[in-house]
Amino acid sequence: MSCATCHSPDHAYGPPNALAVQLGGPELKDHGTRAVPSLRYLRRTPIWFKTFTSNARERLTETDNVPVGGFTWDGRFNTLAEQATAPLLAANEMANPSVRAVVERLARSAYAARFREVFGQDIFSRPEAAFAALGQALQRFQLDDASFQPYSSKFDQYLDGRAQLSAQEQRGLKLFKDRDGGNCAACHTVEPGANGAHPLLTDFSFAAVGVPRNPDIPANADPNYYDMGLCGPVRSDQQAERAYCGLFKTPTLRNVATRGAFFHNGRFHTLEEALRFYVERDTAPQKWYLHAGSRRQFDDLPEALQDNVDHINAPFTRHKGDRPVWSQADIRDVMAFLKTLNDGDIP
Repeated sequence: MSCATCHSPDHAYGPPNALAVQLGGPELKDHGTRAVPSLRYLRRTPIWFKTFTSNARERLTETDNVPVGGFTWDGRFNTLAEQATAPLLAANEMANPSVRAVVERLARSAYAARFREVFGQDIFSRPEAAFAALGQALQRFQLDDASFQPYSSKFDQYLDGRAQLSAQEQRGLKLFKDRDGGNCAACHTVEPGANGAHPLLTDFSFAAVGVPRNPDIPANADPNYYDMGLCGPVRSDQQAERAYCGLFKTPTLRNVATRGAFFHNGRFHTLEEALRFYVERDTAPQKWYLHAGSRRQFDDLPEALQDNVDHINAPFTRHKGDRPVWSQADIRDVMAFLKTLNDGDIP
C-alpha cells in the first residue's frame, strides 16, 4: 500500500471508499480503528496546545479553554513529518518491522539517487537520519504542492466576490452560523481571517459529541475497548486528564460532502445521516443509542466518563422530546451549503 491508498489525490486526499476504517497490515486485511481524514488544508494547523491541567476535575466547563492543534484525530503529532512517517511502522497500516527496514527499501527505490543528492551521499548509512529525512520530504510535498490547499470551491469564489450562493445555499449558511441553532460555525469557522485568509472550516479544537459506537470496527467487539481520543489508547501522554477522554479534533468540513464515512469512527455513511444525528442526538436519543436515557447512553465511552460529552453548546442543550433545531428542509439547506465547500477538482 502507499500513502495514496488511504489518502487518494482523486478524493481530496481522503479515502477512495466508504469504509468506516481502512485495511492495512502485511496482507491488507487488518482493520484500522479510526476513519481516515483528508490531508488537505493542514498547512495552518497549530501545534498541540492546552491551557490547564485538570487534576481531579471530571469534565471541562463552559469557561475552560479546550485543547487545540496537533495532527490526527488526537493531535499527538506536531509536524506533518511525524504524522507522515507513523503509518510506515503501524502494524495495521504499512506494517514495516523497523526504521532500518524502511530505509533499506528506500535505498532500493527508483529515487534513491535523488534522495542522496538532497540529503547526502551517506544518508542511507544512517537509518534514523534517513527515516527523518523521509518524513521531511513528505512534509515538504504536502506544504508546497498546490493540490493540498487549492481553495477552489464555490464558497471560495463566493468569498472573493466571483460567485453567488443560491437561495438554498444562503439559507444553509445562515443555519450553519446560527448560534442558537446548529451552531456549527462555533468550531467550523467560516469567517475569513484578519488578513483575508480563507477559512479552513475548523478551529482545531477538540470536542466530545457522543458519536455512537461503531460495530463495523472489529476492535469494538471487545466490550472493554474504548477509543477515547485525547486520553488513549493511541495517544498515551494525556491519559491522566480524565476531562479529555472522548475528545477528538474538529476536522475541516472542506470537501465533507464527498466523504463516505463521517466522524472519527466512521459511524455514519451519508452526510444527511451525520447532520440528523447532530441535531437529534438529545431530542430523539432512542434513534441512536440502545441504552438511551441511561448512564450508559453514550456507548463509546465508559459509564464513569459520560459527563464528558458536550451538553453545554447548542444544539446539545435540548432534551428528549424537544423539537430539533433543524427540520428536514433545514438539513437539505445545510447540505446544499456544505456542497459549496467541494474543491473544483472533486466531482
